[in-house]
Amino acid sequence: MDWKIKFDDELQTAADARAHGNQGQARVCARRAAGIVIREYYQRREISVRTSSAYDLLMGFLEIPDLPAAARQAVEYLTLRVTEEFKLPVAVDLVMEARNLAESLLPGASQR
Repeated sequence: MDWKIKFDDELQTAADARAHGNQGQARVCARRAAGIVIREYYQRREISVRTSSAYDLLMGFLEIPDLPAAARQAVEYLTLRVTEEFKLPVAVDLVMEARNLAESLLPGASQR
């Protein structure tokens, strides 16, 4: 499960960054973790991916009409733009949202 190792590593890096007060890095890592999940989701459905950008994957994923509600909400949070103060406009834990996305798309993926 190479994707699972990468996913867990990104989430751990996000948690470490947050613990050191680096919220920007934590956001980036949470988005990369979500991108890993989406790539695995696509791979299991034999859908080719043409971008290496996790953010582009997330944005494209929102265009899928029949996304589960939990997955859609997680992706919407993960694609929020920061304010001029480099903060999210709502209080949300993007690391948890990446885990929620994984559980919604790949049940059992977020278990440690």
